[in-house]
Amino acid sequence: MIALPPTTRVWLACGATDMRKGMCGLAVMAQEVLKQSPHSGAVFAFRGKRGDLVKLLWYDGQGLCLFSKRIDRGKFVWPMTQTGVAHLSAAQLSMLLEGVDWRRPERTWRPALAG
Repeated sequence: MIALPPTTRVWLACGATDMRKGMCGLAVMAQEVLKQSPHSGAVFAFRGKRGDLVKLLWYDGQGLCLFSKRIDRGKFVWPMTQTGVAHLSAAQLSMLLEGVDWRRPERTWRPALAG
């Protein structure tokens, strides 16, 4: 994954997206469905119907970039909301792309005392 600054805004299109859409089709969805400018520098994430494919759309200052990831086992954890839009942090996006449930990450045990 390309390292994103922690201040990067991440928008998820909730529900399933037609994964046949390319860069232009997803940019139109970001503008009309998510009500955000695809050229704002934010990352827009879209998930397919089967749940094993994610496409990310990002404007890097020079042009639009389209990234995709297909997970081998399982499905990407995706919210289903009434509004159709969810906002994540860059850290939550990283967990999502690793297949971790970003809504409730498991914390590891921490010792109470040194030594």
